[in-house]
Amino acid sequence: MSGWRHADPRAKALGLWLLGAALAGLAWALPRIPQPLQYHHFADQRACLGLPNCLDTASNALFVLAGVAGLRFLHSAAGRRAFIDPREALPYALLFFATILVGFGSGYYHLAPDNDRLVWDRAAIALTLMSWFAAILCERVSLKAGLRLLPLLFAAGLGSVAYWGWSEAHGSGDLRPYGLMQFYPMLLIPLLLWLYPPRYSGDRDILAVIGLYLLALLFDFTDHAVFDLTGGLFSGHTAKHVVAALAAYWVMLRLQRRHAL
Repeated sequence: MSGWRHADPRAKALGLWLLGAALAGLAWALPRIPQPLQYHHFADQRACLGLPNCLDTASNALFVLAGVAGLRFLHSAAGRRAFIDPREALPYALLFFATILVGFGSGYYHLAPDNDRLVWDRAAIALTLMSWFAAILCERVSLKAGLRLLPLLFAAGLGSVAYWGWSEAHGSGDLRPYGLMQFYPMLLIPLLLWLYPPRYSGDRDILAVIGLYLLALLFDFTDHAVFDLTGGLFSGHTAKHVVAALAAYWVMLRLQRRHAL
């Protein structure tokens, strides 16, 4: 396997495309995965100051803060010095803007959770993940490849959410494409770090972002358990928002701390 690191770039690219196609085929071979309706019944349904589902709703402000912090950094002098080529900043700008959209989309959803509102939340999440994937492609594979794939990744991410929403509306809910859009960056980005030489420092920060995002998903799956374990202090879903917002903020921290190699 170590020979892949020194393989021809075209062979690496072909291998990545084949892996992506194999994962898509594997996902499509699985039975449909509908959205469980009990997902919308979160553990912490307390209201405060007239705000429904208070902590789950209010914690989305952290996404807005992280996104704004990221955009402010990109427009600073230090932000402009963080890139060898200024065009590399585009996917990061889209990432931080999409993070702000996550805050508003998720906040809107948690005011009255249902499938129709969840579409807006997941659309923003898909844009964030695809932006980050494109940013790593620009840095690791080539700037040209990353920028060319950016609109295709956006179309795939948004298309997966649109398909899920359409399938739910027609009584045959199917989360497989959206799940695949979440799985691709978590698997392929570490593979890109291994296959392609770095142009910047900070690979550990990239892995930290992935770790934080996976931890956020774990909190989401253990929403009620965390609520019970903390004696009702906060729920797993609220913790998910905090950790996922930290992951977005960590992307900015990496840009601040890294240097060109």
